[in-house]
Amino acid sequence: MKRYGLIGKTLSHSFSKGYFTKKFESEAIEASYENFELDTMENIQEVFQLPNLFGLNVTIPYKEEIIPYLDRLDPIAESIGAVNTVRFFGGQTIGYNTDVIGFENSLKPFLEHGMERALVLGTGGASKAVIHVLKKIGLDVLKVSRNPGGNSQISYEECNENAVKWHRLIVNTTPLGTSPNVDDLPAIAYEGITSNHLLYDLIYNPEKTRFLAEGESKGATILNGLSMLKIQAESSWEIWNL
Repeated sequence: MKRYGLIGKTLSHSFSKGYFTKKFESEAIEASYENFELDTMENIQEVFQLPNLFGLNVTIPYKEEIIPYLDRLDPIAESIGAVNTVRFFGGQTIGYNTDVIGFENSLKPFLEHGMERALVLGTGGASKAVIHVLKKIGLDVLKVSRNPGGNSQISYEECNENAVKWHRLIVNTTPLGTSPNVDDLPAIAYEGITSNHLLYDLIYNPEKTRFLAEGESKGATILNGLSMLKIQAESSWEIWNL
C-alpha cells in the first residue's frame, strides 16, 4: 500500500489527514495518509526512510527548513523559496509548492477592480507563495513583520489606520487565531477597514477567525483558507501521480 503524509510540528487540527483519508475511501484508492509530527527538521531523514512512501505535504514551520534536505526543487518552489509538497521519484526527493495554485485560484473570484495594493501579514514560508501570486497578478505588496527589514516591509506598529485604508486586500499568513488560540489576531489598525476591503485568512480552523470577524464587522468581504487547502491538496495528488 502506498503511503503519504504530512510533516509539521503540531498537527492535531490538521486538514490534510482527514481530507486524504476520505478521498482514498470514496475513490477506492489503496493508500494511507499519516501525520508526522517533528520537533525538529533534523528528524526528517527517519520519515524519508519509511517504506512505500510516495509523497508528503509540508506545513508550518517547516516549509523553508525542509529545502536543504531535498535532492532538488521544482522551478516554482525554487523561485519562491518554500516547499509544501514532496514527491519521491527515481530515488530522489523533489520539492514543489502547490500553495501557489491554491491561493491564486481561490483568490481570483473575489478580486475587484481597484484592488491594486495588498498587505501581507507575516513573512514565513506561507507568505512567500502568497507574495509570488500577488506580484504575478500585478498587485503592489507591503509586508508586515514583527522584525521588518529590507524594502516593502513595515512593523505592526507602523500598520496604522492609513496603511490599512489604502491596502484593500489584506492577507493573514501568520498562525495567529488558529484553534485553540482563537482569541489571537494580528495587531493591525482594524479601524481602517471598509466595505471595499477583502480580508483573506489562510487559517481554516476556526472557520471565522477574529481577524476575519473584525473585517466582517466593518462590512469587508472575508475569505478563509479552506478552499485554498482543497485546491492545493488536489494539486499535490496530481504531482505525486505524475
